[in-house]
Amino acid sequence: GDAAARRRAGELTTTQQLEILELARGLDIQTNSFVGNVTLGSVQFVIRPKLTGLPLLNLLRYAYHLRDLDILPETDYAVSATTFQDLLIAQLAAEVEELLARGLHREYERTAEALSSPRGRLDFQAYARRGGVAEAALPCIHHPRLEAILLNQVLLAGLNLSARLTADLTLRVRLRRLAQVFALTLTPAPLHQETLAQADRALDRRTGAYRPALTLIDLLRQASGLALDTPTGLRLPGFLFDMNRFFQALLSRFLHDYLPGYIVHDEYRLKEMFAYVPGHNPRHRQPPTPRPDFAILQNGRLVALLDAKYRDLWEQPLPRDMLYQLSLYALSQPPGATATILYPTLDPTAREARIAIREPVGGGDRACVVLRPVGMLDLNEVLTMPSNVKQQRMCHALAQNFVFGKELSYEL
Repeated sequence: GDAAARRRAGELTTTQQLEILELARGLDIQTNSFVGNVTLGSVQFVIRPKLTGLPLLNLLRYAYHLRDLDILPETDYAVSATTFQDLLIAQLAAEVEELLARGLHREYERTAEALSSPRGRLDFQAYARRGGVAEAALPCIHHPRLEAILLNQVLLAGLNLSARLTADLTLRVRLRRLAQVFALTLTPAPLHQETLAQADRALDRRTGAYRPALTLIDLLRQASGLALDTPTGLRLPGFLFDMNRFFQALLSRFLHDYLPGYIVHDEYRLKEMFAYVPGHNPRHRQPPTPRPDFAILQNGRLVALLDAKYRDLWEQPLPRDMLYQLSLYALSQPPGATATILYPTLDPTAREARIAIREPVGGGDRACVVLRPVGMLDLNEVLTMPSNVKQQRMCHALAQNFVFGKELSYEL
């Protein structure tokens, strides 16, 4: 009803996924970095990616260590703005099909049962407890290899979730057929955070091929609202994916892969930057600890602090909260230091901008905030090139540009 829709809208606003305000002239809706769709009552909202033309499929695969599997040809998911979740779901279907083609992993399980055709070894203790009763079966202990393990149960649960999320009929039929194969011998596991963490811990060299599918299932679980932490426990009526998380994951992998000679720390804690004054912390609270998305260290020395935001700052103004956040990171360093915000753009003319943080009285520059564009088409181009010496050099040059603003040594 309308009351339930209003409560859900309030929860979405509280969690800052969407801002939905009911005004006299109608609904006012704002979003920052989430894409997907939400249904509230009889109204459905579709949020498209802001960077139209972004090669999402290739970049998603790279960011989350997914395999280059053939998930097309039915629909061009790379350009479909209204079915973003279908891109993830189609990749999951391809991952599961690949696992089925290889053969699902099985584990030996100790089983004690009475068998008419004995296998394994006889269970003499169980036989003695029977008191010599004659039966047409002997108690045995054997170790059959079973598919009913947590990894496969999570796959089945992920397929069921995906079938509910997709609006593509062909894709839904494909998912249900895959789920039927699993359901012959399995029951789905509950899709909780701890369940997926347990499945991740179960991965080893024999089951490493399951990792991309588990990553996709976790992304779908979180974006579908199953992990929505709200006071009322309402489930999200739709699918919302945070593009900030994707952009940060993309840059994290690229910098870790192509910044030799440096150590990249994700979500670096600026320890002891804030501290309560002794005797003035009546609630005994922990002081806030800022966490830039990336800290770059060389020989144990901090050389750069960076944040990643999915907002084209070449086309849109810099919000005040982002400026204040980056100013804090810059001022946490010695005088004259900088803090950089990396933002995505498709405009080849985008250039770096700098904002000086000045002393209000003396007028001198105290620090600097740098707005540095990440050319997504250039990034996609170097990542899809054949792996060779030239490609490696171009990736290294691009990573240096992202961190330090150096001019590219190689033409992209």
